[in-house]
Amino acid sequence: MKKFKYIINGNEYEVNIKDIEDNIVDVEVNGTHYSVEVDKDIKPTKTPKLVRKSAIPTTDTPRLSPEKTVPIQTSGEGYQILSPLPGVVLELDVKVGDMVTEGQRLMMLEAMKMENNIDSDRAGKIISIKVGKGDSVMQGDLLFVIA
Repeated sequence: MKKFKYIINGNEYEVNIKDIEDNIVDVEVNGTHYSVEVDKDIKPTKTPKLVRKSAIPTTDTPRLSPEKTVPIQTSGEGYQILSPLPGVVLELDVKVGDMVTEGQRLMMLEAMKMENNIDSDRAGKIISIKVGKGDSVMQGDLLFVIA
């Protein structure tokens, strides 16, 4: 675990701390093992754990505050499918009026030289398609509206 060198009264000691549990420390001094009881609890230092937010892109409609909402011209109410990342539309697998199921592929988007399937989050009918083959889209751009 940790190594130390001490010189006491001219004598050199090589001390290796092997394990710490509560207030009992296993040490090795010049090759001899000792179990030492310390008069106070030792709190071992811990390596900090890095916690990152999930990086899974979503196609859900972002929750905007009322002053930032922008009305979208649709013929009725619908669920919006947004682009999870910037890229270029390679294929459109549906057309206006098609019935789709949850998980069905709607289109293929090329992003960073990789092909990404954009799937439907809900079942319903395609009301409108806001992009065409070869169009460039940015993250958060509206792709489809599903009733």
